[in-house]
Amino acid sequence: MAVHHHVVYEEGGDLKTGSILSESETSLQVEAPHGKRSKIKRAHVLLEFDQPAPLVLMAEAQRLQVSIDLELLWSSCQPETEWHFSRLAREYQGHEPSVVEQVAFLLALQNSPIYFNRRQRGMFRPAAETNLRAALAGLERRRQQEQQKAEALEQLANGYCPEWLSRELPALLYRPDKNSWPYKTLEAAAEGQKISSAQLLARCGVLQGSRAWHEGRFEFDHFGPWKAETCFELAKSQEWPSYTQPVFSIDDATTTEIDDAFSLRELDADHWEVGVHIAAPALVIEPDGELAHQVRQRLSTVYMPGRKISMLPDSVIAACSLDVGTQKPALSLLLTCRKDDLSVVERHSKIQRVKVGANLRLHELETWFNREGQDTGQPYGQELSVLWKLSQQLAQQRGVNERAVPQYQDYTFTIEGEHIDIGVRARGAPLDELVSELMIEVNRYWATELVTAGYPSLYRIQGQGRTGTSVESGPHVGLGLDHYAWCSSPLRRAIDLVNQWQLVQQFQQLPPRLADIGVLAGIAQAFDQAYEVYQEFQRHMERYWCLRWLEQEQVLTCSAVVVREGLVRLEGLPLVLRVRGVEASVGTEIRLKVRHLDLWAVEADCELVSS
Repeated sequence: MAVHHHVVYEEGGDLKTGSILSESETSLQVEAPHGKRSKIKRAHVLLEFDQPAPLVLMAEAQRLQVSIDLELLWSSCQPETEWHFSRLAREYQGHEPSVVEQVAFLLALQNSPIYFNRRQRGMFRPAAETNLRAALAGLERRRQQEQQKAEALEQLANGYCPEWLSRELPALLYRPDKNSWPYKTLEAAAEGQKISSAQLLARCGVLQGSRAWHEGRFEFDHFGPWKAETCFELAKSQEWPSYTQPVFSIDDATTTEIDDAFSLRELDADHWEVGVHIAAPALVIEPDGELAHQVRQRLSTVYMPGRKISMLPDSVIAACSLDVGTQKPALSLLLTCRKDDLSVVERHSKIQRVKVGANLRLHELETWFNREGQDTGQPYGQELSVLWKLSQQLAQQRGVNERAVPQYQDYTFTIEGEHIDIGVRARGAPLDELVSELMIEVNRYWATELVTAGYPSLYRIQGQGRTGTSVESGPHVGLGLDHYAWCSSPLRRAIDLVNQWQLVQQFQQLPPRLADIGVLAGIAQAFDQAYEVYQEFQRHMERYWCLRWLEQEQVLTCSAVVVREGLVRLEGLPLVLRVRGVEASVGTEIRLKVRHLDLWAVEADCELVSS
């Protein structure tokens, strides 16, 4: 009986060779060509042989296997039959196969499992024809993908994005399927250039820079496109009585959704009538219509430097916004005030049509309007003087004068094209207080009316460190009010629109349009969550534009103030950075060197120069 010195065996799915050192009935002690010794089960041995040496055998078998036509071999085998690899080698070769030929077939069968399914102890079964054809189609598809990938990598390296990749945007950027071929191709290209996928697409001109990437990611995550605006059938507003006095609005220069305006009318020798007029989209939007459904998905207008994403489509804003020269329906709160001290002696609410005489802009008014609120003879000077004094009266009634007013600064971002200007504006300017107090008054009064009438509504409450929206009214500690609801911005916030639907009914003594508390509670929760996300995005983009300003102005060194250990606020910017090595006390002024700005990560690398 011949003694075989070498074996081919299977371990972990791989073929291995070794020289036999010792053996028993169930196992062998073998030594691999490179010296490693192992104990293997005899059941794992597929072939025993004397010649050639194991290393030579595997090298020759690997060379031979590439010439084996497995498709020809598969076509000659009956379905549902099982074959030992040595028998398959004999059928293919037409003679008793050598050890090298047997191992070559074994390698070929294991490396191309689509033709033959592996069974036990060196046995193989021809694959079913349908499975084989599907597998071959998959291989061809893979081959084409690899070719497509190679071409794409070359194109991306040369600054061109193939059309089949650009078709996958923006999902490829913001919510990719990481197992997809486009994602793997783009990632491989970006990794090869040591930049992010977004930066690579910007380099190819498919993405318009870092700004488009930040804004696009937010819109993709939170906003879908409006459906065709023609599908929004606005309810026809009835002919409400007209208000005789023209109204005027006060807004900043960029405001296009004008949802509040004011009026002043002399009633008699002793009394003024002050009107606060709120645009009335609730009169033309049905609570259960498609437009209302999409409003409940958007929930609020989103603001960011240089642009905004409106809650309502442009056609609806145009139909309702209190634009100069138009006559629009509005919900009006009319205050009868004494001329001598501006105390309010009567309040009543109406739905009426108002004629808009002016859209006043803050940047123009602030050149002459001061805290004394005197009539300076400017257009609308008398109206603003009376409204200012009334606002002070209302603030005093809320107890504002009894509380310390913190001093804050607001920052204005003016973007023209890609050029950014950042300005500082003290919060609490007279016109801010004027508008704010009159909005607080209308929101307070209408909230109280809704509570008294028992109409389900959405209220803003503040207490125990929490501010939020609730279906139950409660105190707003910060404003010093028992009842408060947002009603004054129905073109910009969903909860104002919801409350306006209820107010329209309450004014006419009709049943509420929305009576399901569960539905209202869902809107309240969704709004608070979305509002927090939207505000965080606004802060994110303000931070981004601060970095853009530093880049634009080529700032190399700048002043900053320590806000706490390791954190500083740059002078003249709403930008807080973490800087290594800053250990000075809070309030200390320091100098920083700007080393690097990353507009994609929205980070700045600065180092301490002096303190």
